[in-house]
Amino acid sequence: MSQSNNNPARCELTYAFLLLRLFLALRALMSCIEKFESGGTYSVANYTTNMTRMATGITGASFLPLWATKAFALPLGYLLGVLGVALLLGLKTRLTLVVMGLLYIALAFGLMAVQQGDGVAWLGVYLLTVVAALALVRYNRFAIWADQHD
Repeated sequence: MSQSNNNPARCELTYAFLLLRLFLALRALMSCIEKFESGGTYSVANYTTNMTRMATGITGASFLPLWATKAFALPLGYLLGVLGVALLLGLKTRLTLVVMGLLYIALAFGLMAVQQGDGVAWLGVYLLTVVAALALVRYNRFAIWADQHD
């Protein structure tokens, strides 16, 4: 009897987690893709130009040195793409969510350094979404490579 009462809640939590996972995966993938765009075209050259411009802008408006901002910015788009694909497919979901949360914290730190409150707020929302997903990760039922504890 208790199992039948528990099943609908478990099913709802599974769908809640799936929705969070899909949202976060698509957000990461779209963030990756937009870094390759300039003037309506997409290329690796655009990516390098965009990320160098971002790193230089953050260095110019903060205390962060150019070597640090470039070291963070240049792999950023690729990391977002890898995390987005991993989350979409359910590859080591818990680990992927933790890395994504740490990435959002690092991005927020950079925006804090240049006093971009709106961007920090948005990243805070994404971080809360990651935290919610981590709280529900035990209901991850649609994964290609599940975590050991799932």
